[in-house]
Amino acid sequence: MHADETPTYYTATKKYDLSFPSLEGDIEAEVVIIGGGFSGIHTALELAENGLTDTVVLEGRHLGYGGTGRNGGQVMAGIGHDLAAVKNDVGEEGLKTIFALSDLGPQIMRARIERYGIDADFRSGYGYLAYNERQAKTLRDWEREFKSLDSGYEIRYLEGAEVKAIVGSNVYHAALLHTGGGHVHSLNLLLGEAKAVTEIYGARIFEYSPALEVTYGERIVVRTAKGSVRARKLVWAVDGFNNRIEPELHKSTINVYAFNSVTEPLSEDLIKRISPIRGAYSDIRPVINYYRVTNDNRLMFGSSTQVVERMPVDLKQWNRKLMLEVFPYLHDVKIDLAWGGPMATTRNLFPQLGSLPGNANAFFVQGYCGFGVTPSQIICKILAEGILGGSERYRLMSSVSRAEIGGKDKYRATLVSLGKALHQISGYWNGRR
Repeated sequence: MHADETPTYYTATKKYDLSFPSLEGDIEAEVVIIGGGFSGIHTALELAENGLTDTVVLEGRHLGYGGTGRNGGQVMAGIGHDLAAVKNDVGEEGLKTIFALSDLGPQIMRARIERYGIDADFRSGYGYLAYNERQAKTLRDWEREFKSLDSGYEIRYLEGAEVKAIVGSNVYHAALLHTGGGHVHSLNLLLGEAKAVTEIYGARIFEYSPALEVTYGERIVVRTAKGSVRARKLVWAVDGFNNRIEPELHKSTINVYAFNSVTEPLSEDLIKRISPIRGAYSDIRPVINYYRVTNDNRLMFGSSTQVVERMPVDLKQWNRKLMLEVFPYLHDVKIDLAWGGPMATTRNLFPQLGSLPGNANAFFVQGYCGFGVTPSQIICKILAEGILGGSERYRLMSSVSRAEIGGKDKYRATLVSLGKALHQISGYWNGRR
């Protein structure tokens, strides 16, 4: 699938008419960032808010071309899929420190939207959903853990008929309402941040300027087709679009495809039936269904293939089938748009950040494993701390190991399918199946 060939809800409803030139000529900067998605723009803005404004962002296509402009817009708590997977790297106390960051992402997002007046359709209200008693037990555990953070948000476990108070479906056994989460128009959030970082702080952004060659050293040089950037520090923020340009980063992630769709506009009564809280939702299975209602009264619904990694022939029909399993009363509703794209995934299902071996001034962030909208806010704040001189949080997060994924270039689909199968099996034992 060529992601740029498929129109999305986000590109059709963006509110910022921003465009930036391609790079022509040789320039200098303190920091050069490769990638104009959430990771690149969040990091540039975080640096700017902390006084480092001499930053250049290079985007190979247009801002939000990758996962930032193709996700479900879910604003969720947490960082990775399963914190236990990194316990050997960070220890028990490290796990507690990382878990304590769980609510930070939505807080950063809310604060930025307010501070810069970003029109991103943010709405509070998230429902984590369980199909059976085993998953319900997991939600009860999550309720205790989330409440231990003392965030001030309403967090409430629901079971049986109570579930209908937040979602109009008969398929769920239990739910966990978390008002700290919600949903957002991710592309408008990105563009609003890009507007702020350029117009307020003076950072420079260049679109349609893919990095062709990177030369490391005390001064790093990034060459594009028509120019170059010479900088003291570099940030790789390309996630699933590395395309082997940086082999060290390419070897530790593998691309998995996810798919999304949006319905035609629905009546207010139907929206209230689907979502009394007008919120966002996901089940807690190893491969989740996720959905939300948009501010213009559509249902956005997404997922990935459960086991076998494949590209559905008809994305609209594939998404529609999943949607009707949850909301059968939408059988007469049309799907207006369906799209998909790659998401970089790691072996431990935890995002990676740090600096390249032997090049302490070359930083990176990648591998959100499909959960990047909110965690990227946290991760990029911590990455910026590393770029600005380091912090205990940066030391902890960058200590998580990056395991190589051998054979990924030749056997990607097979390896992803095997990974999903193992993930499904382990999900049974850890309360996710």
